[in-house]
Amino acid sequence: MSHWIILPVLLPAFVAPFIVLAARYHIGIQRVLSVAGVIALVCISAGLAWQASDGTVTLYQLGDWAAPFGIVLVADRLSTLMVLLTSVLALFVLLYAIGSKWDERGRHFHALYQFQLMGIMGAFLTGDLFNLFVFFEVLLIASYGLMIHSGGNVRLRAGVQYVLFNLLGSTLFLFALGSIYAETGTLNMADLALRAQLIDPEATVGIRIAAVLLLLVFAIKAAVVPLHFWLPSSYAEAPGPVAALFAIMTKVGAYAIIRVYTIVFPPDLEATAGLHGLWLLPVALLSLAVGMVGVLAAKKLDRLVAFSVIGSMGMVMTATALFTPDGIAAALYYIVHSTLAAGALFLIADLVRTGRANLALTTAPPVAGAALTAGLFFVAAIAMTGLPPLSGFLGKLLILDATFNSPLAVWAWAVILSASLISVIGFARAGSVVFWKAHSIMPSDDTPPQPAPATLSYVAVGGLLTLLVAHTVFAGPAYSYMTATSAQLFAPEPYISTVLDTPGKLSEPKEGY
Repeated sequence: MSHWIILPVLLPAFVAPFIVLAARYHIGIQRVLSVAGVIALVCISAGLAWQASDGTVTLYQLGDWAAPFGIVLVADRLSTLMVLLTSVLALFVLLYAIGSKWDERGRHFHALYQFQLMGIMGAFLTGDLFNLFVFFEVLLIASYGLMIHSGGNVRLRAGVQYVLFNLLGSTLFLFALGSIYAETGTLNMADLALRAQLIDPEATVGIRIAAVLLLLVFAIKAAVVPLHFWLPSSYAEAPGPVAALFAIMTKVGAYAIIRVYTIVFPPDLEATAGLHGLWLLPVALLSLAVGMVGVLAAKKLDRLVAFSVIGSMGMVMTATALFTPDGIAAALYYIVHSTLAAGALFLIADLVRTGRANLALTTAPPVAGAALTAGLFFVAAIAMTGLPPLSGFLGKLLILDATFNSPLAVWAWAVILSASLISVIGFARAGSVVFWKAHSIMPSDDTPPQPAPATLSYVAVGGLLTLLVAHTVFAGPAYSYMTATSAQLFAPEPYISTVLDTPGKLSEPKEGY
């Protein structure tokens, strides 16, 4: 049993209260502790990903209680990939928050940031559904605190909307967990995978209802249309670095769908056959269309980026809904791309906000550092819209190829290509209004000088875009890793045996009993 697996959860869980108790009034110490914690998190995540890269599945039993009775954390290719992606994104976002001084505009930013990371890491590593629910709640509470950071009525209203929608999802999650436990007597995913196969095909009503409820819950987290209404206002009104970190939040929902519906309820499971195959792909294509139409119709830059997140989740779910090895591999490649691109775009939108009264897509005097900011926006927009030569283009090619044998292949190709064209028009319009047309307007003499964004802010954005370029340059090895990850998901026997066959000291009978 490796104790390293629990460190991505344990480290931020210790750093957060230490910041509150020991450095509440010292922003410099908070920054040092927070950055040091996230750098350590990146190193640990990289080590776990390297360990899992050869297909090894590693288990951690909390309290040394064996599954399915104890709580377990499981590190395989998929979970360590998502943990590494989260920690890398968190590092650059944190650097931006420090450079832009967003962390000074309210209290407890760094503590909430660490608690948020704790919830996300736990959701990716947990091996049972109830603790997935627990970590969902941890990240929900922390994300609400981050979202309303620095206050404001508009931000508070969007935060309340965000919480209400996610509490609805949490309620459905509890109903689903109760139904699953009533039918199978377990919530451990490895144990549940075995017990679901033993359900009588004539008595599947309960487990089918539970499977549908779970899918609805994860669809809410992934902002799949028509369960996406909470996202545009929530992400647009959140502070820039918070919205950038939230780029990984929708991927938690996608991860949960991939994990549960390949291991617990795989496509060939008779008890739940046909539940997601018929309608998930059409809904995914609808999400893609709605997201990119929202990009075209957006009147503010931050809402444009928020709708692009919905569109990118439509792309991810289009590949995921195929539930084939090629589809899941393409989805995983695109998840990495879209997370980095969305995070960079939210930070760039905040750079623009530094020099403008608002982010409305109307002509205004040039912002400070407009040339560099415009260049960063140009690269990030190319990535998000899927134009060559960046990884968005490669990801879309992989998804198009994966859908080739689908009965809805014609619809998938038509929607993906049309949505790509619409997104190009939407981002081109936004860039021309904010950066190009701005040069035709001279600021008045009484306009106060605009503060230039800090160098550290540009470094953070540049770091995310550099990772996008690396994701393109090393697309071959990256996709090979995604293919191996997908193959591991569709052959879950090592995962199940590692979880269930590893003994725990407290599971062994003691002498005298």
